[in-house]
Formats: sequence, C-alpha cells, structure tokens
Amino acid sequence: MKSPSNIMLIDDDEIFTYIIKKIIEESEIAEQISIFSNGRDAINYLTEVAEEETLLPKVIFLDLNMPLLDGWGFLDEYIRLKPKMCKKINLYVITSSVSTYDHEKSKEYSDITDFIVKPLAKEKFISIVKKMSNG
Repeated sequence: MKSPSNIMLIDDDEIFTYIIKKIIEESEIAEQISIFSNGRDAINYLTEVAEEETLLPKVIFLDLNMPLLDGWGFLDEYIRLKPKMCKKINLYVITSSVSTYDHEKSKEYSDITDFIVKPLAKEKFISIVKKMSNG
C-alpha cells in the first residue's frame, strides 16, 4: 500500500532531492512527490490547492536555507495559510544546519513535528513516511 499519497519536499539541494525521490520510487512509500527548490513556489502551490484534499501533501520535508523564501519565511506564510487548508499536514525540518539557534527557533513553531539534521538515513526517512501513513 502506498501511503501517504502525497509528499512535499522543499529543498534547493538537487542531490538531496534526487536521492529522496529515488528512495520514494524504490520503496513505493508514496504515490506522488512534489519538489520545490524554494519556499515561495511551495507556498504558491499550497495556496492553489488548499481546499483540495487529494492534492495537499500529508507530510512536508522543509529545508531552512533556500533562495527567494527560506524555511523560516515558508513557516510564517504556512501558518497564515493553514486555516484555509482542508487537512492537517505533518511538517519536518530537514536541514544541514547544526546551529543551536535554528534548533531552538524551530521549537517556537508548534507545526514542526521534528527537526532533523542531514544527512538523513534512508531507513529513518522511510520510517517517518510509514509512521505518517499510520497516523
């Protein structure tokens, strides 16, 4: 069974997004993955599909350091958009940042399910996605 039906990955690291896409395809843990290289494009997409449950992701994996709109900016926009969304989305920060500031700041956002420092092991990624399909 492929669940969740939709995963969103917001990260400007092309190698990381390629690896995650391959893991999803090989392990068949999702039917669809939406990849955005910046927070602005991701917010624009979420705004367009906010009331379409099948198009909204069940889980978002978010990098912090990106062009145009970084992860923090995305989170602020996401919080404003959230009341218009027709379902709950689980949000994970996945970043190469080892900054204590970033980790502490992430605790200010109740929408963040977890803060994960890259590299992300294949097994951990699959475990997170499978957990979301059971939740």
